[in-house]
Amino acid sequence: TGVVPFVALLLLQRRPVAGRALLVSGPGCPGHGLCRSNVQEQTRRQVALLNATAQDLFSLYLKCQGEPFSSETDKLCNPGSVFFPAFRVNRTSERKEVMVAMYKLFAFLNASLGNITRDQEELNPTAKELLDRLHNTTKTTRGLISNLTCLLCKNYNVFQVDVSYGESSKGKSTFKKKQQGCQVLRKYVQVIAQAARVLLPHLSP
Repeated sequence: TGVVPFVALLLLQRRPVAGRALLVSGPGCPGHGLCRSNVQEQTRRQVALLNATAQDLFSLYLKCQGEPFSSETDKLCNPGSVFFPAFRVNRTSERKEVMVAMYKLFAFLNASLGNITRDQEELNPTAKELLDRLHNTTKTTRGLISNLTCLLCKNYNVFQVDVSYGESSKGKSTFKKKQQGCQVLRKYVQVIAQAARVLLPHLSP
């Protein structure tokens, strides 16, 4: 796969594809002058919000899928087979490395949320609370991606990243669509907690 510009990535939330992570730096960092003065604090709040609401989103998703997901959660929602971007940074990692890893993670999550939301609009069109939470989480994730873009451009002149996306659920059975969403959201609960622990200290005033 080639290098995907940031702007293009923001448009891919409903087109999950597989790719390979590749970081490129260059002299033409577009749009970083548009970063808000409080972009770092806003980013910190967005990560904290996603972390605080992830478990509730997963629980609500389970409730809306019905049986057997509610009673066999550990078996059906085991995220071991679900692809997620490698996340090997920690609190001692270089800040630039952390920011790049975060961008890849949340770009992947944004695509996955789009996939799950599309499926739930089809399978559970009357589940207003779930759909609202999915839309709100996606909105926060998009804002976070925008802020990470600004921080990477402004501080490190990184303006292009090739991001890996998960498997699309299009064409799968109703059960498989529900299961894939369940697995992804359970993995999300685990990974966002780790991401918050790693990223928030790097964004402290």
